[in-house]
Amino acid sequence: MEAEAVAQDRIFVPDLAGVDRSRRRGEPEWLAALRREARDRFRKLGFPSAKLEEWRTTNVGPILSTPWIPELHSSAAVRGGGPGVRVLRLAEAIAEEPQLLERTLGRAAGPDDAAFPALNLALAEDVLCVLIAPGAAVPAPIEIAFETPASSEPPVSYPRCLVVAADRSEATVIERHEGTGAYFRNAVTEIALGEGSVLRHYKLEQESLEAFHLQTIAVRMARASHFTSVHVAFGGALARTDIRADLEGEGSECALDGLFVGAGSQHLDTHTTIVHAAPHTMSREVYKGVLDGRARGVFHGRIVVRPGAQKTDAMQTNKNLLLSRDALVDSTPALEIFADDVKCKHGSTIGQLDAEALFYLRSRGVGEREARALLTRAFAADVTGRIAVPEYRAEIERTLDRSLSPEEFT
Repeated sequence: MEAEAVAQDRIFVPDLAGVDRSRRRGEPEWLAALRREARDRFRKLGFPSAKLEEWRTTNVGPILSTPWIPELHSSAAVRGGGPGVRVLRLAEAIAEEPQLLERTLGRAAGPDDAAFPALNLALAEDVLCVLIAPGAAVPAPIEIAFETPASSEPPVSYPRCLVVAADRSEATVIERHEGTGAYFRNAVTEIALGEGSVLRHYKLEQESLEAFHLQTIAVRMARASHFTSVHVAFGGALARTDIRADLEGEGSECALDGLFVGAGSQHLDTHTTIVHAAPHTMSREVYKGVLDGRARGVFHGRIVVRPGAQKTDAMQTNKNLLLSRDALVDSTPALEIFADDVKCKHGSTIGQLDAEALFYLRSRGVGEREARALLTRAFAADVTGRIAVPEYRAEIERTLDRSLSPEEFT
């Protein structure tokens, strides 16, 4: 309780104190009401503790015990895109697309969500809206970069991104999270997919090794829409990403893939939830973890099939590679099925490098350290190879090579 009191006294409660704060920013009443609901929800929930099943393996105590200072003038950098896409800051979206904004902002990750997403909705100043026009095929990836510079006092930020892909549109969005020194980023990305739309979403989490990173990604999918996610995590002292995809329209399909690579004392946590709420929907999920040193990884994957979601086809795989005796991973796949004509399966493995493959490479003159690195790269390539943007895939592979350089292995 002492750590929580410090957090609330220094940053959280003061920022929540002004009920009419959003109205002073010129925001409409519906948004002010959303923020008030989110504030009240956060106050009711409080910070998550290990007593909650969803947080039993991830301790947020170090976040609560740090005297964070609000990051001033934070703003996401955006590049790419092209015809058929508009990128608006919150004030611009309120002025230009008030009805669309009211229908979508805070609807996938709203005021009734968990504590940290609710806190984001209450406090988010840096809100970015990416609007993709009906029928548009956006030619270049839309790249959004969140970067925190070095600071004498540790800053906290609440960036929020809303992506609305209208009917029959197609686009690629790349999110980057980077920074220097100690900071805390509590981010939310909401995605709304129209009928027949296709969206590829790639996230690179490469925060400072002194940083704390929490993000919620929430997706709502209409009829016959397609969503692809590749989430790659390298950074952060503590980094957690919660991804939820709601397949609300018949014939919608999603693929959630990811890779987390940790060393030292890093803690990398991924929670995914895929909800099949309509018939004839399909999901595929492949997550892999590579852990060295005393790093700890967490994967919790949940697939829910609602009543009436017949002909659901869902498959989930989680594989983890431990490169040291002190590394640890918690893997918990889960199925909740409330329909009787479905095809669902999941699997989870935790192991070390294949001794026979390692022996084979050694017998061909490859040194032990390089052999271990080669086998680890091959293990990870199943995920990195799913990135459809060649330049971005090459960048991820170079970063992976640096993290798996032979000098890093013992």
